[in-house]
Amino acid sequence: MAGQAPPDRTPRSGAPEPEPHVSVMSLGGVVFAVCILGIVGGFHAIAGLSAILNENYYQAQNDYAFDFDVNGRGWVEMITGVVMLVAAISLFSGRTWARVVGIVVAGLSAMENFFFTPYHPVWSAIIIFLDVLVIWSLVTYGHREAHKVYGAPM
Repeated sequence: MAGQAPPDRTPRSGAPEPEPHVSVMSLGGVVFAVCILGIVGGFHAIAGLSAILNENYYQAQNDYAFDFDVNGRGWVEMITGVVMLVAAISLFSGRTWARVVGIVVAGLSAMENFFFTPYHPVWSAIIIFLDVLVIWSLVTYGHREAHKVYGAPM
């Protein structure tokens, strides 16, 4: 028994590492995250451009602590939307920075919609819910899965 390796250790015979297991939830989650980030990013960009071009796009709210300038809000929304679109496109590269950017941008989108809830409450609640699902999907999707599925560099 001196030549056998214990059962809890793998022999160092140069055998390749086993392929990482990719769950359907993890793969489906990243595809979901890319789709939702792209759609929400497009909506943000369009709404931001609308607010920049039309000063009367959003009505001022009485006695609201976070009543921002419509033009400023439009720029914030448009920039957020463009960054979300770029993050969505770059997620399939399997890079860690793309996941981090996607998580950060989805968090910023959720906070942005929280502050602008009085302007469109139902839409904001839907977007916040979708942003939270995107964050969950990107947190559970790892680099090894990206390598297995897309051939991303290790």
